[in-house]
Amino acid sequence: MDNPVPHTAVAVPPLKPLSLVIFSSRWLQLPLYLGLIVAQGVYVFLFFKELWELVIHAVAFTEQEIMLAVLGLIDVVMISNLLIMVIVGGYETFVARLGLHGHPDEPEWLSHVNAGVLKVKLAMSIIGISSISLLRTFIEASSLGTEQSKVTVIGVMWQTIIHSIFILSAIGIAFIDKLGDSGPPKHHAETPPPHHTETAPHAP
Repeated sequence: MDNPVPHTAVAVPPLKPLSLVIFSSRWLQLPLYLGLIVAQGVYVFLFFKELWELVIHAVAFTEQEIMLAVLGLIDVVMISNLLIMVIVGGYETFVARLGLHGHPDEPEWLSHVNAGVLKVKLAMSIIGISSISLLRTFIEASSLGTEQSKVTVIGVMWQTIIHSIFILSAIGIAFIDKLGDSGPPKHHAETPPPHHTETAPHAP
């Protein structure tokens, strides 16, 4: 029976003192990501607070008020998803590996995340959040001109313009990221045409 070949670890050369200090400075971001986890907890509290308000006033609320409350819950969930994407993807990209490879709950997008992909996903999430807020504004716009109105024509116009700018910005980020991934064109070596050798006719 053959003995298994022992696994030999690759020796990593030690960093120079200045390089070590600069590279270790990435851990200064750790408190920032921990703070975002605290913010995530605040959004969980806010979600259940708005859900409780919806449940206890479900009988008194009109259909429009229930729709606005549900859109508010969706808005909180989408912001929470954005926080998770920043916490997990940002820590994996800029601080240290999380070691989630092979884990059954590993996010599908985390396996190929980098700074460019993270920017595109964040831009798309911001567009989704802006879309929910704009939809709530359009629903409330039905009461324009009344005393109960919470929005104005100028407010609706500026919110629409800002949402359009978000979309254009996301398209620009995705286009720039695609240009960066394309790289220089590959030049294929030209192969010389095959040489045809003429055969002399056979003598009769």
